[in-house]
Amino acid sequence: MEQQSEEILTHLYDRIQVAESEEKPMSEEERLRAGVRPLLAWYEKNRRILPWRENPEPYRVWISEIMLQQTRVEAVKPYFERFMEALPTVADLAEVSDDRLMKLWEGLGYYSRARNLKKSAQVLVAEHGGELPADHGKLLKLPGIGSYTAGAIASIAFGIAVPAVDGNVLRVISRLTASKEDILKPATRRKVESLVQSVIPQGRASDFNQALIEIGAIVCVPNGEPKCMVCPFESLCLAHRRNLTGEIPVKTPKKQRRIEERTVCILEDKDQRIAIGKRPDQGLLAGLYELPNADGQLEPERLAEVFGFDPGQVVEVEVLPKTKHIFSHVEWRMIGYRVLLSGAVPDRFLAVGRRELMETYPLPGAFAGYTKEILRETGK
Repeated sequence: MEQQSEEILTHLYDRIQVAESEEKPMSEEERLRAGVRPLLAWYEKNRRILPWRENPEPYRVWISEIMLQQTRVEAVKPYFERFMEALPTVADLAEVSDDRLMKLWEGLGYYSRARNLKKSAQVLVAEHGGELPADHGKLLKLPGIGSYTAGAIASIAFGIAVPAVDGNVLRVISRLTASKEDILKPATRRKVESLVQSVIPQGRASDFNQALIEIGAIVCVPNGEPKCMVCPFESLCLAHRRNLTGEIPVKTPKKQRRIEERTVCILEDKDQRIAIGKRPDQGLLAGLYELPNADGQLEPERLAEVFGFDPGQVVEVEVLPKTKHIFSHVEWRMIGYRVLLSGAVPDRFLAVGRRELMETYPLPGAFAGYTKEILRETGK
């Protein structure tokens, strides 16, 4: 009977319309508080089934949250499953080799996230018995864990009543309150965190935080028109009421990306081994392997000089399709060549077999357009 009553209440709250006096408008806290039950009711019925959500153990929540930074949910799913299978515990992550870790992360981008995961795992093994602490303040001290991630782990994995404010939540709250404060400013984030903290329902921190994030991901979406007619905040949302959803949230315009032209070379020796190099330990794509590449868009006759092979050993030069890769502040515009040699690749490079390259050495997504050419030859 009690369960039936709860289901009836959930059904009612999912369709509630909130009346508000124009003479006495709600405060921001009152507005969000009025939406708590409709939001939770909506979440019960509409939440996506996600592998880390169905089994919210602390380690799984942590890995998923780091992977989801700057990456779409659907893209993360296969990476998450593969990572959990390869490194099922904090101790496994702490001990994994850098190359193996980067191979597991290959294609997700923002590789500093993976490096910080390993650093944090080593701290957890040394100081916390290989477990994530059920303490928001201690989580914040781990490498690569900021305010949002600490809040997400604390609330989702441990049920601690702290906010988890990401870009989705900033957008939802800004529209709900018709705030035109810049959501990229730390002061705006702190204000929203305080507002969310004030209304977290007792015993429902995990569901509440995930519901706010979910609304931002699939209803109050970042790109395109928000789906206001199916939003539990519809009758409360000031941006919807005032036709301001196209103007809110307010963000500082991003700086224009720097354009860099590059030439990429698939350099293959007589034994069908491919040349790769390793990038420096600091800077862009630090510590990852790469196909030979150089500044500028080179003519074929300059390849031998720039990449250091004997032009007399060239069997064939094939022009490959142009491609590009966008980093946060830089865009690479690339041309490519496949060069077949009758001898060995230059000593400055490491020569590896195609299958070994694909299975062992982490190549960043920046070279994906050209690794496809290698895969094509491998038959994968």
